[in-house]
Amino acid sequence: MLGFYDYTTVLTYLSLLSACTGIVLSLAGQGHPYIACFCLLFCGFCDAFDGKVARTKKGRTRMECDYGIQIDSLSDLVAFGVLPACMGGALILDSTFLQALTEQYRDRWFFYLGALILFAILLLYVLAAMIRLAWFNVTEEERQRTEGGVRKYYTGLPVTSAALIFPVVMLAQYLSVADISLFYIAVALLTGLAFVSKVQVPKPGLRGILAMIAVGLVIVAVMVVLMLTTSSTLSFFSIFISH
Repeated sequence: MLGFYDYTTVLTYLSLLSACTGIVLSLAGQGHPYIACFCLLFCGFCDAFDGKVARTKKGRTRMECDYGIQIDSLSDLVAFGVLPACMGGALILDSTFLQALTEQYRDRWFFYLGALILFAILLLYVLAAMIRLAWFNVTEEERQRTEGGVRKYYTGLPVTSAALIFPVVMLAQYLSVADISLFYIAVALLTGLAFVSKVQVPKPGLRGILAMIAVGLVIVAVMVVLMLTTSSTLSFFSIFISH
């Protein structure tokens, strides 16, 4: 078979599968974007360690290294580009505020223009994630040829930051009485712009990575408790029970 299937690629493969699961859950509707947050957080966990795990293998060939870089970028595009956009789209479709606007302005042209703009922002977010990943691959290859070693700064916000940014927003929506789905879209717009900006972002060390994982675990714990005390989780599982 084509490809590599040793332990150095397992986390990347799991990240992609988790992202695809989250996309399906988001498109299913009925509150499932919140459950998709767990998939996004798991993708972030896998991405935090996939490179470190791969580098533990001694004697990796150049093809193995290049293959790892390619699948990592492709997986990141799905996990931190497509998945957050699908979660945002699901929030829009489930928004009580926008549903009220639909009933009142369904026949007005500006309603459809507004909906088009919202979804266009999500599409541009995915495009920005792809550009950021491609730019990183090109510049990193050039840097390795000229400098070598490990980089200390990233140019542009890393797309993996989406693994914490959007779960925080989703948690805020879950806790909030008000509908803040439009805030999610605004965050997606700002995050996409940060992806393609020239801002210098320090590369986190082990302590920084562990701190981000700790934040992710707190988000998971809070959302699990909230879901166990509401009917959204029960309605999710009832879909499978009914079939």
